[in-house]
Order: sequence, then C-alpha cells, then structure tokens
Amino acid sequence: MSVHDRARPRPEHARPRVGGAPPLRVHARSAVVGAVLLAALACAAVTSLMTGEFPLTPGEVLATLVGRGAPGHEFVVLTLRMPRLLTALAVGAALAVSGAVLQRLLRNPLGSPDFIGLTEGSATGALVVIVMVGGSMLLTSAAALVGGLTTAALIYLLAFTRGVRQGRFVLVGIGIGAMALAANSYLITRARLEDALAAQAWLVGSLGDVGYEQATAVGAAVAVFVPIAVARSRALSLLEMGDDTAAGLGVRVERCKLVLIVVSVALAAVATAATGPILFVALTAPQLARRLTRTPSPGLVTSALTGALLLLTADLLVGWLFPTSMLPVGTATGLIGGLYLVWLLASQRRGRSR
Repeated sequence: MSVHDRARPRPEHARPRVGGAPPLRVHARSAVVGAVLLAALACAAVTSLMTGEFPLTPGEVLATLVGRGAPGHEFVVLTLRMPRLLTALAVGAALAVSGAVLQRLLRNPLGSPDFIGLTEGSATGALVVIVMVGGSMLLTSAAALVGGLTTAALIYLLAFTRGVRQGRFVLVGIGIGAMALAANSYLITRARLEDALAAQAWLVGSLGDVGYEQATAVGAAVAVFVPIAVARSRALSLLEMGDDTAAGLGVRVERCKLVLIVVSVALAAVATAATGPILFVALTAPQLARRLTRTPSPGLVTSALTGALLLLTADLLVGWLFPTSMLPVGTATGLIGGLYLVWLLASQRRGRSR
C-alpha cells in the first residue's frame, strides 16, 4: 500500500461506528451448546409425554403427535400431559431470560427476580385476585404483572440517585421483597380456609394443575418479550461495560434500562401467575448457560433453553422420585437453587481471599 493510499480517506461504510452498537456475532460454542440443548429438550419432552400413571412408548407418543394415535393415547398425551409440558418449557424459558437480563443489567450473578423481590411482588398481585377476588388466568396474570411492575417501580425510584446504581438496586430490592413477603402472609391470614389452602399451595410453585390456558398465557409472553430482549442485547452488552461507556457509545442509558427492567418483570410476572413462584430457575439457569458457553455473560437464547430444560428435568425427577406424593416442582428447584447459591457464595468468597 502506497503513502497516498494510506492518506486516502476510507469509504463511509468502512469507518468504525463510534456511536453505534458493535455488530452482532454468533459465538461458535454458543451455537453448538444451543443445538445440544435443543436435542436434550426434545428427548426430555418425549420422556415427559411417555411417563406417568399410564406409561407409553416413544412410538405411541410420536404416533399420537402426528395424529395417528389411539383415542386413549390422544387423551393422555394431548389433554393430560401436553399442557404441563408446554407450560414447563415456557415458564422455564421466561424465568431464565428474566434472570439473564437482570444479571447482565446489574452486573451481579445474584440479580434474579426472585432474589431482589420482583417475584414476591408479582405473587402479591396474583394473591389479591386468588384470595380476595377470584378470577380467570387472564385476570391473575394481569394482577401479577401489575404487582411486579409496581414492585419494580418502587425499587427503581428508591434506588435512583443520579441514575440507578447496581448495588443499591439489589439492596433496595431485597428490602422491598421482604415487605412483599410479609404482605403475602397477611393476605393468606385474611382469606377463607379454602382460599388460604389454595393460595399456600400456589405459593410453593407447581405444574400439577396447569392447562392450555396457562401454557398459552406464558407462551404469548415469551413470544412478545423475549424478542424485545434479544433485539436490545447489543445495548445490554454495552451497558455491562458501564453506564458512562454505554452513553459514550450512543446508548440512551436510563431509557434502555427501563425497557429491559419492564421486559424482565413482565416475563417473571406472567410465569409466576401461571404456576406460582418457582424459585431459583431465574438465578441458576443463566449462570449454567454462561458456564456451558464459556462466555463472559449469559446469552439470552442459551439461557432460555437452559431454563426450559432445567424446569422440565426437575419436574421429571420429582415425578420419578416421588410418584405418589405429588411434590410440587418448586420444592425441587428450591433445593437445587439453594445448593447452587451456597456454592456460588462460597466460590466468590474463595476468589476474594486469593
């Protein structure tokens, strides 16, 4: 290249875009991990449709899915087991993406909706409908969304001092979550005995009584809000570098944060309304996805696949290990997530001591 060529200005399309987001790149390992997770999900889904009080073979399940199954098999697969499967997939994906967005936005692995009070706030809104009003899944989902958004707004306003600081947001969220938990307990004490028992069972988190209504509601939320989160993944990556850096690269920081928080709250709220608070999926799934892909932060798509697989696997394990006790899946995820949280805190402590 000659001196004149070096001095010649580059064409407009070849100049780096200082104010824009970097081009979206597909990480090769993430693509492989995503394909493996999809294959594992397919196997787990077929297994879920096979197992139960009336066991079926893989051939019978596949024949039923293509419309060639026996009438009895169609009832078992399509009426009894399919809504539970679809709800587990949608709820797991919704919670995982909600957790991934918050963890990346707050730059904190503990920044999940159930840890900072958003899930408890959503549960408060849903409990008002379940205990005091009574209503359909649509009304319960709307109340859970209102409760979650109200909780998020309180946390946002109380944590806002010349911008939202990540550590302050987490601490304020923990305090608001404790207040929401107290409100939930109060609502149960004021309810009739039948409503109180139903509400307490709902608070554990279960896939036992779900139907196509729940699967449709959560599936619609995933279809609407996950693409919004993915479309803002570039800005989210810039926000992880710091507010000043993101603002210097053209990101409207507070507006972008607000949109991402609303997306996270909406996903967590609708999932909570469908099954009750299923804890630790939003906390654990993104970090598992990050470790599988070996990326600095959890990807949204791989987190969704990991969350769906995690919740579906937990539901299968509960059915196999406790076939007669009807143990809620929230108990299993709480045990797994609690062990993971202890390990995460211990590993961070070891990292600081070095």
